[in-house]
Amino acid sequence: MKQKVKSYSTMILQLVRRLHITPVCQAAESSLLAKLRKKTGYTIANCKKALEMNNNDSDKAEAWLNEQAQAMGWAKATKLAGRKALQGLVAVKYDKNHGALVELNCETDFVAKNDKFQKVLEDATLACYKFAHTNLQSKGPITKLELDSEQLGGLTADGGKKLSEVLALFIGSVGENAILRRAECWKANSSDVKITAYTHPAPSTPRDYSTGKYGALLAYKQPNDVEDVGKQICQHIVGCAPRKIGDKDKDKPSKNADDETCLIFQEYLLDPSYTVEEIIQNNKLEVVDYVRFSCGEEAEEEMPGFEKQPLDTVQTLQ
Repeated sequence: MKQKVKSYSTMILQLVRRLHITPVCQAAESSLLAKLRKKTGYTIANCKKALEMNNNDSDKAEAWLNEQAQAMGWAKATKLAGRKALQGLVAVKYDKNHGALVELNCETDFVAKNDKFQKVLEDATLACYKFAHTNLQSKGPITKLELDSEQLGGLTADGGKKLSEVLALFIGSVGENAILRRAECWKANSSDVKITAYTHPAPSTPRDYSTGKYGALLAYKQPNDVEDVGKQICQHIVGCAPRKIGDKDKDKPSKNADDETCLIFQEYLLDPSYTVEEIIQNNKLEVVDYVRFSCGEEAEEEMPGFEKQPLDTVQTLQ
């Protein structure tokens, strides 16, 4: 009889403990799940599975999720490779002597607004910017290196992973095709050559890193170094898409101003009463070179005549 009473008392005590402890444990687990979901952006089901497999250790669960996403990313990247990815953004990062212009594409504009998409683009732009500082060495006023998708993916991000791995992780998490399409890395080797950049839409506040649907790098010379003029010429290049700088001794202006493709003969975007050539002359500015990206346009590496170069090969403007 005493044994039955004791057993009954034990059952009551366990039930009381369960009633008090279980809600607390469930609340803690729900909190972990919510935090992991918010931090990683993965589905609730996957986050729950990750916590269960790792005894509610959020750090291990996050690592497991990233590993799974990357593994899935490689498979999805192969599976989705044939699907068009013409949305996305271009980004620029520069200082007076270095510049990087990068294009990252995806399938939908919705994904291009994703924070993870922005992070991949930031990683790629920073990697190219660092590459311009540490790997571009050559004679001449400016050194340029064009990177195609494969070469760009071979660069290393801040965390130590290759950009191709970072991209695979992204693809695994969003389930949509994405492409690191191309990039330009520039370095000014001469003190009288300056580099500037511009994207459209322009950021609300001036900064040396920005994104948009269109972007350009410009290398120029100007004795009095009025940087705003160089920036404005770069803005014109983004807005009016010239195909070449032009030479007034070799080229002739188009009969129709709207069809003009030479930079120097185009009506100046900020004041159409002037041509770009007049603005350049009035400000004693010389355009050394420029490059313009329009997101989703046919990339140079896909055009006839483009020859892929190894990363240790650079183009130098003499």
